[in-house]
Amino acid sequence: MLLNLTITNFAIIDRLEVQFDEGFNVLTGETGAGKSIILDAFGLLLGDRARPDLVRAGASEATVEALFDLSGQEEIRQSFADSGFSVDEELVLRRVVQSGGRSRAYINGALATLSQLQLLTERLVTVCGQHEHQSLLQRNEHLVILDRYGSLDEQVNVYRDSYRAMQRVAQQLERLKDAERDRQQRLDFLRHQSDEIGAAQLLPDEEEALLAERLLLQNAERLTAITQGGYETLYDGNGAVCEILGGLTSDLQSVAEIDKELASLAEIVQRSLFDLEDVSMQLRSYLGRIAFEPNRLETIEERLTVLTRLKRKYASTLGEVLNLKDDFDREVEELETAGATRGTLSDELVSLADQVRLLGAELSAARQQAASQLVTTLVDELGDLAMTGASFDVAFTPLAHPGTDGLERIEFMVSLNPGEPLMPLAKVASGGELSRLMLALKRLAPDANSVPTVIFDEVDAGIGGVAATAVGRKLRAVSQSSQILCVTHLPQVAAFADHHHRVIKREVDGRTLAAMECLTGDERVREMARMLGGSQVTDQALLHAKELILTSTSV
Repeated sequence: MLLNLTITNFAIIDRLEVQFDEGFNVLTGETGAGKSIILDAFGLLLGDRARPDLVRAGASEATVEALFDLSGQEEIRQSFADSGFSVDEELVLRRVVQSGGRSRAYINGALATLSQLQLLTERLVTVCGQHEHQSLLQRNEHLVILDRYGSLDEQVNVYRDSYRAMQRVAQQLERLKDAERDRQQRLDFLRHQSDEIGAAQLLPDEEEALLAERLLLQNAERLTAITQGGYETLYDGNGAVCEILGGLTSDLQSVAEIDKELASLAEIVQRSLFDLEDVSMQLRSYLGRIAFEPNRLETIEERLTVLTRLKRKYASTLGEVLNLKDDFDREVEELETAGATRGTLSDELVSLADQVRLLGAELSAARQQAASQLVTTLVDELGDLAMTGASFDVAFTPLAHPGTDGLERIEFMVSLNPGEPLMPLAKVASGGELSRLMLALKRLAPDANSVPTVIFDEVDAGIGGVAATAVGRKLRAVSQSSQILCVTHLPQVAAFADHHHRVIKREVDGRTLAAMECLTGDERVREMARMLGGSQVTDQALLHAKELILTSTSV
């Protein structure tokens, strides 16, 4: 629901900040006080086109910002998340209009396009009375309202699950049909690709081993020379290091008894001798292993050429090439068994199609019954709202094929004057009439429209007396399930409000400013008295206002 609205430098508003609560919020004020300006600000937040004249004279930009509480509104939060906006339990919408007419929109601080703003706020706020945001004018919403009114959501979900299953099988079958048209050609191609990779008998780490071996072969002479020279220097040549160290060790040991310090040095030399003898043996062993096969380097080069060609053709690594062969083999298997699979899917599709038609027919019958009840009860409701003589019907148009939502399309039809033919609702209803139609529908089916905040404008147009009281009573009833904001001139409507806000216009330093204040106690009574009796607030008007509030709150 809407928690806070802040308007800055907008038309004749310098700065206005107002808190809204759950339940029934009413906005009143004298004609020209600025109520329509506040509705214009709401419209801007919901995606209306920006105009330069909205910016207060002398200001560089106008700003409208609203804070919403989305606790328990998981579907709405998910819709924002699906569009890339991070939303927790609080949502901030902000619209900035520059004096030149350009504007920017923000959703929780992130820039948003106008189309994103319009789409996402449709489920957040409905403004009844301004066609730009009137969900009742959208034909696809009529089916949602009817299903909610008839408590058919569970039945609709069962149908949709069956329909989606049918669609999935139909798509699988279509893919198989497409595949079969080129099946043999595709099979030949896949088998050739798989055989080419298989014939190479690849190993995932083969290339690294071959590259290492090639490096050894390319440097064979140098490796032999260095290891041979090292072996001779350390052990096998005349005056080898090990021979010299052996003599030195013997000499030191022969005098060790004379000086113990020389004994420790003899041990160090002997350990060094042992280490170098070990190195010598390893060098001799390495020389023994350097038995390079003739033409081995040529064989390695040929193999690497094969591997490079396969990588260039299929993938960047041998591991990926082998994975690709597995993919080829799987697709070959699928194509080889496509005939049997197609038969199974065809049988499944027939069974699901029969199920969809059966569930759809049951849903259609339930909708027809709900529509009949809605027509009867809605006409009675409209009579209470000063729309006596109005006719209402639900038009069913069968679809050529089952759809996501059922076997038919529906549209609300209305005639507002006796003797006039029924016409699509969007073509005949004015703002005030649309507001009352929405009010009647919300009263009959509180869950018919899941929008958490509904703003009513013009709902009291052309009515008064008993009808106005009925409107106020119904607005209060609807506010039990949705937050209601209503702009009204009628005290009979305002008397039922949980929260009363007054829009006022005053002159400050020679400039006209609009403001809003929350009224309680005597202030509210005085405003109600003004609405009853005009600018002259008499004691009788005050008494009447108190009685009206007391009577309305006790209903």
